[in-house]
Amino acid sequence: MELQDIWLDIQNNPHYLLMPLIAGFVGYITKVLALEMMFLPIEYKGIKPFGWQGVVPRKATKMATSATELLLGRLLTLEELIERLDINRMVKEVEQHLRLMTDRMIRDVGESFVPEYWHRLPNFAQYAVIKRIQKEIPDIAESIWLDIRKDPNQYIDIKHLLISNLVKDKTLLVRIFRKIGAKEFVFFRNAGFWFGLALGMVQLLCWLIWHEPWLMPLFGGTVGLFSDWLALTLLFRPLNRVKIFGFNVQGKFIARQKEVSKDYATLIAKELLTPANMIEEVMRGPSSDRLVDLIQKHVEEASEEQLGRARPLVKYALGSDRFEEIRAYVVEKSMEMLPETSKKVEAYAMDALDINSTIVSRMDKLTPKEFEGLLRPAFKEDEKVLIVAGAVLGFLIGELQVQVML
Repeated sequence: MELQDIWLDIQNNPHYLLMPLIAGFVGYITKVLALEMMFLPIEYKGIKPFGWQGVVPRKATKMATSATELLLGRLLTLEELIERLDINRMVKEVEQHLRLMTDRMIRDVGESFVPEYWHRLPNFAQYAVIKRIQKEIPDIAESIWLDIRKDPNQYIDIKHLLISNLVKDKTLLVRIFRKIGAKEFVFFRNAGFWFGLALGMVQLLCWLIWHEPWLMPLFGGTVGLFSDWLALTLLFRPLNRVKIFGFNVQGKFIARQKEVSKDYATLIAKELLTPANMIEEVMRGPSSDRLVDLIQKHVEEASEEQLGRARPLVKYALGSDRFEEIRAYVVEKSMEMLPETSKKVEAYAMDALDINSTIVSRMDKLTPKEFEGLLRPAFKEDEKVLIVAGAVLGFLIGELQVQVML
């Protein structure tokens, strides 16, 4: 077909000029689809096998494990976090609360287990007993903390804390990936349009020369396939900055290392490694039994010291069963006090742990390859499925174009 014939064809069919725009639209829509397929739906929708669940929530355990291994492998250790907490400062923060709780617990023990003795004591004598025990509380707390510091991994499974919270709250996991990759996702969508537009120019030229109906779905599928692949590649490659035609070029995500570090650190500090979550891990996690044993040990030691030589007499007077009931009750109440007591030190702990600043400073030192591992897993899982889905959608839109053009 000669140039004059092509020009006449365009004049007679001006809608042909929409081809590049439609191709750009195909590129954009396939990127939007790919992103939505990565994150949504949070739970499986459809009837298996004809349904879908977002790649990130579906692979929540694997994604959470990958993020956790990076966090604990290169950015933080439990030992250094524990070292930052000053037991004397923590006791001071909760001193008033501990006094009130201890007062209540001692009175409960007296009234519930030994009312015949407790009620005979005048008020000043009851008060003296309470004051004496209250005086010992800081020493007991310090002894417990020193034992925990010797081997904190026995009492806090920080890996379990991170993974279980992310798997339990898939919405949070998705939010973390969306937040740290927000600008990359905008680039990913926009790149689809411009790559599609460029290929659409070639598509238009081929159509004007040959007028073959099969060109539309072919180019539609190619736009979806190629633009998805190229956009994904440009997010992470090249890893290291290189000069191309005088311009510095680096993967879009890799180039934002400092900015991403701040967003990531804020999310981890505010959503995951919070004092409240760490306390809950201690109380309900797989190591909670060890903490109960530890508290029981120190309560027993404190009881021995308080009773001294009188212990056998007291045990005899109360009876072995009653004595053991009191001891079990004290341990149980001590455990019940722990979460409320711990809340009193949250503000101090948040400041002392300084997780936000630590993560930012350590992430700045990650190599591009290590940093890539922060977001890459979200794309890597089922990447081929996402690209093929883009190609199929592009093919279908191309077929629709055929019906419009002919």
